[in-house]
Amino acid sequence: MKRFFFLVLIFQNAFSQEIPLNVQKLIKAYPDQIVGYKDNKIIFSDKSNLIYDDFKNKTNQELLDNPDIEDQFKFVYKRADKNLIPKEDAGRIRNEAFFKKIYGNSKSEVESKMTEIIWCPKLVNQKIKVTTVNGIDKIVKKLSAELDNNPEFKKYITGIGGTFSWRKISGTNRLSMHSYGMTIDINVKNSNYWQWDCKCKNEEATLSYRNQIPFKLVSIFEKYGFIWGGNWKHYDTMHFEYRPELLL
Repeated sequence: MKRFFFLVLIFQNAFSQEIPLNVQKLIKAYPDQIVGYKDNKIIFSDKSNLIYDDFKNKTNQELLDNPDIEDQFKFVYKRADKNLIPKEDAGRIRNEAFFKKIYGNSKSEVESKMTEIIWCPKLVNQKIKVTTVNGIDKIVKKLSAELDNNPEFKKYITGIGGTFSWRKISGTNRLSMHSYGMTIDINVKNSNYWQWDCKCKNEEATLSYRNQIPFKLVSIFEKYGFIWGGNWKHYDTMHFEYRPELLL
């Protein structure tokens, strides 16, 4: 019996070594959609697949405009730290085909998987819509419940800027992550956004980092699998999106 389990362990280790670490993170983060990896392809539960790595060298702009799935891990996401001014855009690189496979290919398909919940019933009591994919609605309820016990955050979490909105990112042809119902913008008045501050949409503009969001609040979001736009060089401090693979 011991020999049997030893052989199983060897097999499991060999299997895990064949799958790139970041693909393993994707499989763990999206277990209902991603079922495997073979021949440089992510395999989905409907038996379709997407190329993982196109093996192309890209400029920063090309990473934003035409990334493969592997490029999404180009920069390591670092949890919120008051002593850290972000120099990169970890999490801002997204392969649109990948997220459409996870959440839906169209506005109507995404909407068909949405549900309405009450955001922070005690402090805010606001109705919001979020996706049910991967149980994100349940995760947001838990996040909401914890925030509800922190009245010092009320001004940041009251009148949130939005969740679901099928649209392009301003100044780009890239689909906003709000299109998938897994993103939350908190209060706009207490936030900073690079385009507002530089009064431009030029990705190459020189930026001076600004932020008003408490890091304790950010750490609560991160606890539930949400990365923070304030951790980007092109900062968007109101913005949180569900990207657990970057926090594993």
